[in-house]
Amino acid sequence: MKSGSLSLVLVSLVLSSFLLQHAIADSPATYAPSFCDSKCGARCLNAGVKDRCLKYCGLCCQQCKCVPSGTYGNKSECPCYRDKLNSKGKSKCP
Repeated sequence: MKSGSLSLVLVSLVLSSFLLQHAIADSPATYAPSFCDSKCGARCLNAGVKDRCLKYCGLCCQQCKCVPSGTYGNKSECPCYRDKLNSKGKSKCP
């Protein structure tokens, strides 16, 4: 009886630990903002309106978790970034 209870407690601890790690890994809050800052800084390097570029790039990066390479184009590298559109049907991400 005592070993059965101990086994149940151990299995419960292992299972809850696994579920907690899985929940933390999927959480968007664990995504480092410094990643977006550095990627968008490079992406918006040659932008005419740099503050606007950084703002929208940062928003898209937080949602898509990626930023295309280079200062223009290459949006096929990040389909989520490419497919974000505003209400006028224009690309939302720089």
